[in-house]
Amino acid sequence: QVQLVESGGGLVQAGGSLTLSCTASGNISSFYSMGWYRQAPGKQLELVASITNGGSTNYADSVKGRFTITSDNAKNTVYLQMNSLKPEDTAVYYCNAHLSTWVLAGARDYWGQGTQVTVSS
Repeated sequence: QVQLVESGGGLVQAGGSLTLSCTASGNISSFYSMGWYRQAPGKQLELVASITNGGSTNYADSVKGRFTITSDNAKNTVYLQMNSLKPEDTAVYYCNAHLSTWVLAGARDYWGQGTQVTVSS
């Protein structure tokens, strides 16, 4: 089994910064990509940022220039540095990993439990 544990959520004022982290553990054989998604109340889940095993990154237009996604392979961890936060960034943020394990054939998606980010005006 694979477990993704998130941390770093909280309450910040508009214009402030916050860093989220997600650490994966379990019978992991290969990482293919990791990403951050978010879901605001009453809205659909949306991709915020992603990073491939080759280092290629992708960002939602709404966060370009403000958010930065990075990964640390030695720690099996992905980070999301969020700067210049806006009230519209308020949501539950979920970590996602597309990876393979020593137990199951093929790659699958795994999800963290979610962490709340609230930005006050």
